[in-house]
Amino acid sequence: MLKITIIAVGKLKESWWQEAQDEYLRRLTAGAKMTVVEVAAEALHATITETQAMREEGVRLLRRLPEAAYVVALERTGREISSTELATLLEREGGAGREIVFVIGGSAGLDEAVLARANKKISLSHLTFVHEMARVILLEQLYRVTTILSGKPYHR
Repeated sequence: MLKITIIAVGKLKESWWQEAQDEYLRRLTAGAKMTVVEVAAEALHATITETQAMREEGVRLLRRLPEAAYVVALERTGREISSTELATLLEREGGAGREIVFVIGGSAGLDEAVLARANKKISLSHLTFVHEMARVILLEQLYRVTTILSGKPYHR
């Protein structure tokens, strides 16, 4: 069984995002041991730049990353991959019990230190999404991956 953690900056503020997350986490129980970890977002204001916010959030994210985990950063400049490519990646890297960690940054993105720690950088799309939506899209794709790996027809 895959062991997957999502570490995300910020909380899901609206109930519909939480409901969508809960639904996919429920669906994923058959194919993966899932954990979602939220770290505090840094409030942007006149005295905090985006770079400073990313650095502070980066420190929080790095503290939560297990040392032996395979880390996938969701990054707008990352490579777009298909659902079947993601399934292959997760089977290869997580098939022997290695934890796979997906990292989702806050509104300013991910700090360079987090990107440097990542084993892979992927992009969900050339479009820009709010981080809540990115989390739900990622969860849907993870569910899709588990159906691909189990031979079920959902992924079509």
